[in-house]
Amino acid sequence: MILVFKYLFRSNYVGLSLWPFIIVKEDVYKRDNVLINHEKIHLKQQLELLILPFYLWYVVEWMLRSLIYWDTYKAYQNISFEREAYENEKELGYPQRRRPYSFLKYLVRP
Repeated sequence: MILVFKYLFRSNYVGLSLWPFIIVKEDVYKRDNVLINHEKIHLKQQLELLILPFYLWYVVEWMLRSLIYWDTYKAYQNISFEREAYENEKELGYPQRRRPYSFLKYLVRP
């Protein structure tokens, strides 16, 4: 289910996934299939990790990568979940054919 909020996001963020919802800024979802696909990949990741462990892993990995890069945005871009989603977001059929735990191969990739 897609929820739309006009004022929830800062200017450079337009969407996020909080199981079972995709939350987007304004009506972006009507014209941005790539964004929705990116968020669907995150929903698959959340489900396979039983939701709460996903969020814990996400925050811990972001904190560790923040220490490595000394840049919170670069840390975000290099979280394994984000790497997988960004790399495959343009393949609209990816969430359906994605293999479980595919994010793991992005964990140690340089």
